Amino acid sequence: MRNRKKVHHKAGQITDFLITIPGFLLYSFLFMVPVAMGFYYSFTDWNGVSKSYNIIGFQNYLKLFSDSRFLGSFRFTVKYTVLLIIGVVVISLTTALILNSKLKFAGFFRAMFFFPAVLSLMTVGLIFKEIYYRAVPLLGEWLNIEILKTNILSNPDVAMYGILIANIWTASAIPMVLFYSGLQNVPTDLYEAASIDGATFWQKFKSITVPYILPTFSMVFILQLKDGLGVFDYIMALTGGGPGGATESIGTLIYKGAFEERRFGYAVSESIVLLFIIALVSMIQVKLTQKKEVNAA
Repeated sequence: MRNRKKVHHKAGQITDFLITIPGFLLYSFLFMVPVAMGFYYSFTDWNGVSKSYNIIGFQNYLKLFSDSRFLGSFRFTVKYTVLLIIGVVVISLTTALILNSKLKFAGFFRAMFFFPAVLSLMTVGLIFKEIYYRAVPLLGEWLNIEILKTNILSNPDVAMYGILIANIWTASAIPMVLFYSGLQNVPTDLYEAASIDGATFWQKFKSITVPYILPTFSMVFILQLKDGLGVFDYIMALTGGGPGGATESIGTLIYKGAFEERRFGYAVSESIVLLFIIALVSMIQVKLTQKKEVNAA
């Protein structure tokens, strides 16, 4: 009987191992191999086309720290990411708190707030291009606000905020659902006990709600951090990095350097630096969140 159980156990282990092979091969082929090749090409001067190239060591990485264009795009990307995280967290969490209350037609509003997530990027780009080209200048004329009287995407001072608004509008949908799901797991008994003790809304939010949604907050933070530091599609759809490079992110800089300017090796080194930044900040965020979860417990 024991031998038969051992045979079944081993057979199950072999089956589990065989099932994981296709996924591991796909992951290796589509992710691990390209990353390894990227590391290799970042130490070369390859232009992405020719068969010959030279190994130049760390020259690409050393050049980054003195490249004003890279440093400018880095500053833009960091500022954009910080504003994106703040905007998405505030809007999605506020919306989730409202929907979690006893609100009539809550299902309809949940569907309405989630609607932007199902739209294609091209649709979002066309919508906001028309808004900025036609609706916003009319509003600026009506309110007599000088900065809104022209297309804000053509103004270097505010073009980033135009892209940011479109991004936040779309990116807040899924975090709203995540926060709403997290709020559903908070015991209502705790709120009732806190109300009896005379706790205010802010006290209940800080002492009860926040500790329970910290894992969700960490997830949303990392997702928006990745999207912000790697922002590419919204910029290409709305401004293409203009006007005058005012909205050039690291993502658009890497794309232009690799495919338009034929500096493939240098562009790959920029992407490797970006990868390390995302990984480092994500690890720090996870560690900090885990400590707060333990303290809350």
